[in-house]
Amino acid sequence: MKHRHALLAAGAAGVLVLGGMATATLPASAAASGCSVTYTVQSQWASGFTANVAITNLGDAVSSWTLAFDFPNASQRVTQGWSATWTQSGARVSAASMRWNGSLGTGASTSIGFVGAWSGANPVPASFSLNGTVCTGSVSTPTASPTTASPSPTATTTPAPTGPAPELRVSGNKIVTAAGTPYRLLGVNRSSGEYACVQGKGQWDGGPVDQASVDAMKTWNIHAVRIPLNEECWLGLNGSPSGATYQQGVKNYVNLLVANGINPILDLHWTWGAHTTSPDWHCKDAAAVCQKPMPDAQYAPQFWTGVANAFKGNDAVVFDLFNEPYPDHSAAWNKTLGWQCLRDGGTCTGIPYEVAGMQDMVDAVRATGATNLLMVGGLEWANDMRQWLAYKPNDPLNNIAASWHAYSNNACATVSCWDTQIAPLAQQVPIVLGEFGADCGFDYMRTLVNWADDHGVSYLAWTWNPWGCSSGHVLILDWSGTPEPGIGEGYKAHLLTQNPYS
Repeated sequence: MKHRHALLAAGAAGVLVLGGMATATLPASAAASGCSVTYTVQSQWASGFTANVAITNLGDAVSSWTLAFDFPNASQRVTQGWSATWTQSGARVSAASMRWNGSLGTGASTSIGFVGAWSGANPVPASFSLNGTVCTGSVSTPTASPTTASPSPTATTTPAPTGPAPELRVSGNKIVTAAGTPYRLLGVNRSSGEYACVQGKGQWDGGPVDQASVDAMKTWNIHAVRIPLNEECWLGLNGSPSGATYQQGVKNYVNLLVANGINPILDLHWTWGAHTTSPDWHCKDAAAVCQKPMPDAQYAPQFWTGVANAFKGNDAVVFDLFNEPYPDHSAAWNKTLGWQCLRDGGTCTGIPYEVAGMQDMVDAVRATGATNLLMVGGLEWANDMRQWLAYKPNDPLNNIAASWHAYSNNACATVSCWDTQIAPLAQQVPIVLGEFGADCGFDYMRTLVNWADDHGVSYLAWTWNPWGCSSGHVLILDWSGTPEPGIGEGYKAHLLTQNPYS
């Protein structure tokens, strides 16, 4: 996390607080058994903090473990944690392994973390034990030199969203609040609004969109939720609920999120348009029951006119103009034809229906007087962003962010590709990683979010739906927000270390 804070006084001898980070390292010794622990205060504010605890097993391999330590200050306590089952009795804190990280071979490491509370002082614990064996070594200070900087919002903001969501706009290559403070959209997708209505499953596929469900999101430190929508349901052309009832359902959910400090991103996901000349694996149905290569000229601009009229004046709401364009595939991977189709629409090679280009969508939104932040994707299912700047649609408000998707099976799914293709774009415009994910593990996602943090990129993981990770890219086991082992636990742990004001 890229935060800089004023140099703070240490709460324990031999501990240096540097850039908002207090680190106590207990190094390995020559003992045949034991452990090594690095305890890092990642962020701290007036009454709370987040901490990461890195554990290395120096003894025999174990299939499960419990880390224990004592807080030096009676006011210190764990309020919620991740990657372990956390308990506290008095000053004694215990963290028991989960089923997915309990196995630790000799020399193997894992990391856990928590959100804590404190008053008076926040010293680091003096010692730790693993399965009853005291971790060997002594407290040492970091080798880096201290620096001093003005406090950022992290120093005064609790991890979970508080108050209404901020109004947003583009400034240079940053998304900023109305006050001009840089802000990143960090959160999840909440799928079902794109398909449930046309599949006879209601609007939200039986899942809650109430205060309790939003509270569950807030325990993950979610500050943005992307909501995929269906144009035929919004316009009352197909499915149930549709028309005014569907629109009201969207409005109610959007208003609830905004009131809870969470920015909604409304995404046009499924659209009308027969694609009968496509390969068998493509969507051929004319109805809005699947992903099309481009939005249709017949209904998509009308959809955005309606959405913009519904939410203009509320710049906390973001508009993602189309989910995953892939007109280049229909044009036999001719990228020039693909980018022209993406921006200008009309008659596009290989697409039998009249296409609405991104310029048409921008024009439809701005004609209503709406000033909301817009997101525009790239080619190849929004994974290819190489010519995005050259084909960026014109916006009189210059209020457009680049919408990028990056799954582990996409063409651009490595650090080297992101450094080459995405980083240069991030220096010019804000990038929102509107969808990303892997199957059940967090390894790829960890690499991606760490890279995104270093480059100021926003991100929203797919998906906050309890379908089971075997269905792919699923973060939760239930609507209460219990994280899926691996993918969900890893992402929740990462979000809890992040502040959108960065």
